Amino acid sequence: MRHIRNTIINIIFAFIVISFVVFYPMLISIYVFIPLMIGFMGYIMIKGINERKILYILTSFVYIINLELNLSLPIFLILISILLVYVILYNLGFFDIKCGVCKALLSVLFIDFLYLALLMGYDFFFQIESIVVDELLFYSLLVDLIVVVVL
Repeated sequence: MRHIRNTIINIIFAFIVISFVVFYPMLISIYVFIPLMIGFMGYIMIKGINERKILYILTSFVYIINLELNLSLPIFLILISILLVYVILYNLGFFDIKCGVCKALLSVLFIDFLYLALLMGYDFFFQIESIVVDELLFYSLLVDLIVVVVL
């Protein structure tokens, strides 16, 4: 009986995660006040790389590609910023701290700010405007930080 209950809980959890990864970026393209969760998914990807969990990497990769396609953002720019944070900061030992929450917060901050800097550079180079820096963007960053602390 306990095994059946655990299996049902795992199926429900998998359904929720798949629904989030597939439908949340679509909702963001409709409702602009919904946070992007770029830093959170980047942290999940880095955590998956460190712990060698392919499901974490695959989930965050699908979410990121889905988000970029739904919002017409430059393709793979989020992935590049996540991997730059991982290669430069994680491999140099910047995140060799014991505080797990501090590591998660710093990862999200660095990923979000690096992505914003790369996106602004992309916009400047190609003379376009992909994203508007306003209070909704800072709201998105704040929610991103709260979610990574809670989870």
